[in-house]
Amino acid sequence: MSAPPFIHLRLHSEYSVTEGIVRLQDAVARAVSCRMPALALTDLSNLFGLVKFYSYARNNGIKPLLGSDVTIANEADPDRPYRLVLLCRSLQGYRQLCDLLSRAYLAPRVRGRAEITRRMLREVGVDGLIALSGAGAGDIGEALLQGNRVQAASRARFWEALFAGAFYLEVQRYGQAQQELLVSETAALAAEMDLPLVATHPVQFLERGDFKAHEARVCIAEGYMLGDPRRPRPYTEEQYFKSGEEMAELFADLPAALENSVEIARRCNLQITLGKSYLPDFPTPAGVTLADFLRQEARVGLERRLQQLFPDEPARARQRAPYDERLQLETDTIIQMGFP
Repeated sequence: MSAPPFIHLRLHSEYSVTEGIVRLQDAVARAVSCRMPALALTDLSNLFGLVKFYSYARNNGIKPLLGSDVTIANEADPDRPYRLVLLCRSLQGYRQLCDLLSRAYLAPRVRGRAEITRRMLREVGVDGLIALSGAGAGDIGEALLQGNRVQAASRARFWEALFAGAFYLEVQRYGQAQQELLVSETAALAAEMDLPLVATHPVQFLERGDFKAHEARVCIAEGYMLGDPRRPRPYTEEQYFKSGEEMAELFADLPAALENSVEIARRCNLQITLGKSYLPDFPTPAGVTLADFLRQEARVGLERRLQQLFPDEPARARQRAPYDERLQLETDTIIQMGFP
């Protein structure tokens, strides 16, 4: 069998809620039918589908590539954030991505969005991640569409320095406005700065015929009527799961960009152990084991709760037995799950 011409590095599943309707099992089945050896899941600002996707993919002989399409804060204009795709190269990268997304959700929201700042990226570290520029939704794409090549180059230098040797300029063709201009300018910038170029395709639904169903879901999420002529229409019917042959035809003029989708898949080698619980290693007082400390703290908490429920001491004594039994059962269960 010849080498695969293309691997999907962008997929928004049903776990993207407002931006995708693809079921994970169906996506993996499509990858199998298209003879793609790998597939990426990059839901919007979350990793909710990671375990299911990882299991489905591995069970069907597909290499799972895990990441997220994240929102990057725009300090100059908070109402116009950028997008970046982060893919995990390793377990370290997975942990970094989890940390970044957690910080984004814990930070104050902007218009309800969980945004990652450049400061977060520097503090957490990104050496276990691969970054894709976001195409037209990224800051480099924005500058190129505005005709500001100097600014685009400056932004590209920033990302290349941050993601040393792991930053790719994206090109896409799914029927968006000024598509060919952006592809041409991005390819020229990549050549000028000696940066790798990668072709991606943002998959939002499985079949072309699913476009209307996807539009309906977006309208429900955004509060628009489907027939409203004024509603935003950022998606096109081309955003279905295209085969490698379709993508090869679409980017026949940029074969290296297709090859880099395969190269990125080779570079991503995250392995996750499923079915085993990992509990945090809490600090404990000197000479007290983690199991004993858990029992002590649980007992203190139970006493506090019983005083709230039964302020009268005799009544509390009468009610204590079932609570003591439940406390013992639950703490033993947690301990049996295994401490580090």
